Amino acid sequence: MIAALVAGLLAGYGIAMPVGAVAAYLVALTAQTSLRTGVFAALGVATADGVYALIAVCGGAALASVLRPVTLPLRRGSAVVLIALAIYGTVAAVRRHRGRRDGKGAGRTASGAVRAYLAMWGMTMMNPVTVVYFTALVLGRQAGAAPGRAGQVVFVVAVFVASASWQLLLAGGGAFLGRVLTGSRGQLITSIASSIVIGGLALHLLIAAS
Repeated sequence: MIAALVAGLLAGYGIAMPVGAVAAYLVALTAQTSLRTGVFAALGVATADGVYALIAVCGGAALASVLRPVTLPLRRGSAVVLIALAIYGTVAAVRRHRGRRDGKGAGRTASGAVRAYLAMWGMTMMNPVTVVYFTALVLGRQAGAAPGRAGQVVFVVAVFVASASWQLLLAGGGAFLGRVLTGSRGQLITSIASSIVIGGLALHLLIAAS
């Protein structure tokens, strides 16, 4: 059980810690909105990691072979979504900078948080590398000793906890950044910079997939 816990934590941090477009978008989103929205978005990413860990435990080898032919289209689709988010983030930031209205959007916090959760969950689920990553780990562990049902549950939960803790740390950093850059111009610069980073990472993904 302890071995499954440690393996799950290491696997969760291993997939969550590399900084990519999703991490950059999570930080920027929290800085532009609120910690509540960032927390929901972070949990969306962690949920996707947990789902893929569960899929890998339940039969990742079979799914990995099914996903292999569509890996390239999924990567390209993910890159297109990220580029669209980068453009949308820049346009929204410019609009906010040009004209802010007091109290506007205050009543949309809950729906915005739910949308952030679903968007980040969907964005992370579009990455087929995640299921291949977890499948390799699970098969490697099974080659040594069959973990058993309880061990599999502990592994999946540990993956979710590790991923969630890291994503929440990123969201907290975004909230701190948002408090520091309270001025309209500072938030505009941050939004544009994050959109450039996200767009650059998405273009790199497209080039690698070509």
